Amino acid sequence: MSAPVKIVALLTARPGKTEELQSLLFGMAPACRAEPGNLRWDVWRDQAKPDRFVLDELYVDNAAVAAHRETAHFKTYLSKINDLAERTALVLDPAQVA
Repeated sequence: MSAPVKIVALLTARPGKTEELQSLLFGMAPACRAEPGNLRWDVWRDQAKPDRFVLDELYVDNAAVAAHRETAHFKTYLSKINDLAERTALVLDPAQVA
């Protein structure tokens, strides 16, 4: 049986790039949410640091993550993200999940 996969990405906009980063993330949301193996794709913004965003993604399994990474919208994201933000991404397996 396959397990769900959670991805959490912390993105801090480079100076002067907050609006571009937000536009990229908000623009991706509909396509990511429409992917067959996607269960959640949300963008959160830090209350204390408005140039910092958190992506909260949940997929049915690793195959869905792999399919996500082959989409045009993800490849566009990868081509732009390093110019827009410092990025830390965690790919997580369930340990104790309700």
